[in-house]
Amino acid sequence: MRGYTQDKEDYLKRLRRIEGQVRGLARMIENDEYCIDVLTQISAATKGLQAVSLGLLDEHLKHCVAEALTEGGQDADEKVREASDAIARLVRS
Repeated sequence: MRGYTQDKEDYLKRLRRIEGQVRGLARMIENDEYCIDVLTQISAATKGLQAVSLGLLDEHLKHCVAEALTEGGQDADEKVREASDAIARLVRS
Protein backbone atom coordinates (compact mmCIF):
# COMPACT_ATOMS: atom_id res chain seq x y z
CA MET A 1 0.00 0.00 0.00
CA ARG A 2 1.33 3.44 -0.94
CA GLY A 3 1.31 6.32 1.52
CA TYR A 4 -1.25 8.26 -0.53
CA THR A 5 -3.67 5.34 -0.98
CA GLN A 6 -6.14 6.50 1.65
CA ASP A 7 -6.31 9.96 0.00
CA LYS A 8 -6.20 8.61 -3.55
CA GLU A 9 -9.67 9.86 -4.51
CA ASP A 10 -8.84 13.38 -3.28
CA TYR A 11 -5.64 13.39 -5.35
CA LEU A 12 -7.49 12.13 -8.41
CA LYS A 13 -10.17 14.80 -7.97
CA ARG A 14 -7.51 17.51 -7.76
CA LEU A 15 -5.69 16.16 -10.81
CA ARG A 16 -8.93 16.06 -12.82
CA ARG A 17 -9.54 19.69 -11.88
CA ILE A 18 -6.02 20.59 -13.01
CA GLU A 19 -6.55 18.62 -16.23
CA GLY A 20 -9.64 20.73 -16.90
CA GLN A 21 -7.65 23.90 -16.24
CA VAL A 22 -4.99 22.80 -18.75
CA ARG A 23 -7.66 22.06 -21.38
CA GLY A 24 -9.07 25.51 -20.69
CA LEU A 25 -5.62 26.98 -21.23
CA ALA A 26 -5.41 25.33 -24.64
CA ARG A 27 -8.81 26.82 -25.54
CA MET A 28 -7.65 30.23 -24.36
CA ILE A 29 -4.62 30.03 -26.65
CA GLU A 30 -6.78 28.78 -29.55
CA ASN A 31 -9.12 31.76 -28.99
CA ASP A 32 -6.25 34.26 -28.77
CA GLU A 33 -7.18 35.32 -25.23
CA TYR A 34 -5.34 38.16 -23.51
CA CYS A 35 -1.81 37.15 -22.38
CA ILE A 36 -2.27 38.13 -18.74
CA ASP A 37 -5.47 36.08 -18.48
CA VAL A 38 -3.64 33.03 -19.85
CA LEU A 39 -0.73 33.59 -17.45
CA THR A 40 -3.16 33.89 -14.53
CA GLN A 41 -4.68 30.52 -15.41
CA ILE A 42 -1.22 28.97 -15.82
CA SER A 43 -0.39 30.20 -12.33
CA ALA A 44 -3.55 28.56 -10.95
CA ALA A 45 -2.77 25.23 -12.61
CA THR A 46 0.83 25.39 -11.37
CA LYS A 47 -0.32 26.04 -7.81
CA GLY A 48 -2.66 23.08 -8.06
CA LEU A 49 0.17 20.80 -9.17
CA GLN A 50 2.39 22.14 -6.40
CA ALA A 51 -0.30 21.35 -3.83
CA VAL A 52 -0.58 17.78 -5.13
CA SER A 53 3.22 17.44 -5.10
CA LEU A 54 3.53 18.67 -1.53
CA GLY A 55 0.74 16.37 -0.38
CA LEU A 56 2.35 13.35 -2.02
CA LEU A 57 5.73 14.28 -0.56
CA ASP A 58 4.21 14.60 2.90
CA GLU A 59 2.55 11.19 2.58
CA HIS A 60 5.81 9.67 1.31
CA LEU A 61 7.73 11.01 4.30
CA LYS A 62 5.09 9.89 6.81
CA HIS A 63 4.62 6.44 5.32
CA CYS A 64 7.43 5.17 3.11
CA VAL A 65 10.39 6.97 4.66
CA ALA A 66 9.22 6.53 8.25
CA GLU A 67 8.64 2.81 7.69
CA ALA A 68 12.08 2.39 6.10
CA LEU A 69 13.74 4.28 8.96
CA THR A 70 12.03 2.00 11.47
CA GLU A 71 13.38 -1.04 9.64
CA GLY A 72 16.81 0.57 9.21
CA GLY A 73 19.58 -0.57 6.95
CA GLN A 74 20.31 0.25 3.34
CA ASP A 75 16.62 0.67 2.42
CA ALA A 76 16.34 3.50 4.95
CA ASP A 77 19.30 5.30 3.41
CA GLU A 78 17.80 4.85 -0.07
CA LYS A 79 14.39 6.22 0.97
CA VAL A 80 15.98 9.28 2.59
CA ARG A 81 18.06 9.89 -0.54
CA GLU A 82 14.98 9.53 -2.77
CA ALA A 83 13.06 11.99 -0.60
CA SER A 84 15.95 14.47 -0.64
CA ASP A 85 16.19 14.21 -4.43
CA ALA A 86 12.43 14.72 -4.78
CA ILE A 87 12.56 17.80 -2.55
CA ALA A 88 15.44 19.19 -4.61
CA ARG A 89 13.45 18.69 -7.84
CA LEU A 90 10.42 20.42 -6.35
CA VAL A 91 12.47 23.36 -5.15
CA ARG A 92 14.04 23.79 -8.59
CA SER A 93 10.68 23.68 -10.39
